Amino acid sequence: MMQTVPYIPEDAPFSPEQRAWLNGFLAGIFSTAPALKPEVEKAGHRIAVLYASQSGTAEGLARKLAKALKAAGYMPSVSTLVGYAPAALASETHALILASTYGDGDAPDGVQPFYEQLCLEPFPRMEKLSYCVLALGDRHYEHFCKFGADLDAKLKALGANQILERVDCDVDVDEPFAAWTEAVLSRLEGLENESARGGAKPDGKGLRPSAVESVPRYSRDNPLLAPLVEKRPLTHPKSTKVTLHLAFSTAGTDLRYEAGDALGVIPKNDPNLVAEILRLLRFNGNEQVPDGKDGTTTLHEALSSHLQITRLTRKMVQEYAQRGECRALQELLADGQQAELEKYIYGRGLIDLLVECPGVIGDATELAAMLPRLTPRLYSISSSPRAHAEQLHATVAVVRYSSHNRERGGVCTTLFADRTDVSDRLPIYIQPNRKFKVPADADASMIMIGPGTGIAPFRGFLHERRALGHTGRNWLFFGERSSATDFLYRDELEGMQKDGHLTRLDTAFSRDQGEKIYVQHRMAQNSKTFWDWLQSGSSVYVCGDAKQMAKDVHTTLCSIVAREGGMSKEQAEEYVADLKDQHRYHRDVY
Repeated sequence: MMQTVPYIPEDAPFSPEQRAWLNGFLAGIFSTAPALKPEVEKAGHRIAVLYASQSGTAEGLARKLAKALKAAGYMPSVSTLVGYAPAALASETHALILASTYGDGDAPDGVQPFYEQLCLEPFPRMEKLSYCVLALGDRHYEHFCKFGADLDAKLKALGANQILERVDCDVDVDEPFAAWTEAVLSRLEGLENESARGGAKPDGKGLRPSAVESVPRYSRDNPLLAPLVEKRPLTHPKSTKVTLHLAFSTAGTDLRYEAGDALGVIPKNDPNLVAEILRLLRFNGNEQVPDGKDGTTTLHEALSSHLQITRLTRKMVQEYAQRGECRALQELLADGQQAELEKYIYGRGLIDLLVECPGVIGDATELAAMLPRLTPRLYSISSSPRAHAEQLHATVAVVRYSSHNRERGGVCTTLFADRTDVSDRLPIYIQPNRKFKVPADADASMIMIGPGTGIAPFRGFLHERRALGHTGRNWLFFGERSSATDFLYRDELEGMQKDGHLTRLDTAFSRDQGEKIYVQHRMAQNSKTFWDWLQSGSSVYVCGDAKQMAKDVHTTLCSIVAREGGMSKEQAEEYVADLKDQHRYHRDVY
């Protein structure tokens, strides 16, 4: 009779470091027992599936990976890197890591402490760890997949064994994730005779099963067709931009969400653009192409609903140039021309390739293979399920711009603005955002910083707190271009301020005076009061643009702490880092 290695479950009342030490201690005891036979079977392999997720994509993929591992006979354990200790990673023998990058090459919120601890010198070597990394990112950002690459490099430097080369995924993750999963399973199959640290692991008796959550009924693969019941502009007709308030009905469905979650929308491309592409290619649209699900569909349907046609990627340009021997494109792909290539790609789509270098594509299947998948769009939900029963609201800025002598627009925002009427049904689902919720403490104070459509979750938070009867103070910083034309939800916010639910409302309208003023300037002007709120336990929430606004707000927050708290720059940054650790500094930035 084989003896199994004891296992301290993850929900036991121990820290990750304590749990790792106890597992190692007990394994050491049992490894000396005469009855223990060093015999390894695949079903006994414990596989740590770790994720660093900002919007939920990496987490969702981690849980899919765990299901595939479990079906193959392994014992997966799924965990976030938020609050995870490097010592716990060092205690594992196999780790599969899915790491997202957001903002300016940063780790997702809450994951940076893990990485910083990992980088502390000296840190124990990890020769007994076998791992691989799937990095998630967006090629339109300068530091594509940087956190995943940094994490991979650090693990290699610590002596961990890379069982597969890192794979970097763009926003269209389905196909690379499926290929990576298949490669992982194949590689693990080849390693199944390798002993895990802690001795032999038999057929899994006594081991805690993987705690994989059930998949929500509605998802990007199975969306809800929800009717649009309200659509109205929040901006004045004289505004230089259009921002819409949208309301979807969820009546009669079991779709559930929480204030702070995101709305996922499955978009469709502009039919006029699709028609122009077909005309330039001299296709009739009825050509059969793969649909990405082991079936086929028409080229017209693929271009309308399944393929990305409004943006270029390096891979698209490279494949197009190779097929068409386009000298101008080939020059952009040469070594040392990355900056020029990125400049060319910016603001262009498939239509530009077809116009500038015609006659390249002669087969519909070739075209479909070259184009990335059309991905869902995510919008912060601007309603509360308790205050807006059987409805879900979104606040959407319509994207329109002129580039390279052509008028263009956002795929989904122009769908809302131009091609969707009230009563039309759109495919939607919920993307949970567990890191961005109102405080559980009814008396806790909140500072919310949300310029532009960053107001969306905070409108939901304010309605949620009122519906729950929360008595904590609420302070909102809101910014836009002009008070007269762009004051989103003005009546609601001023009404909440008047009745005391919104304790403070500070606005920054950048174009209402000679010198531009933004939300970070209002924060600095109220520096002492801001500090007093922090000292009394307030939580800070930021939503909006990651490239500039979130950075400026973070810098201002640190400067307020330094000035009002009498700290050095380093001490202030440590104070703000502590706010994150205490779950009092939350960011939903994009």
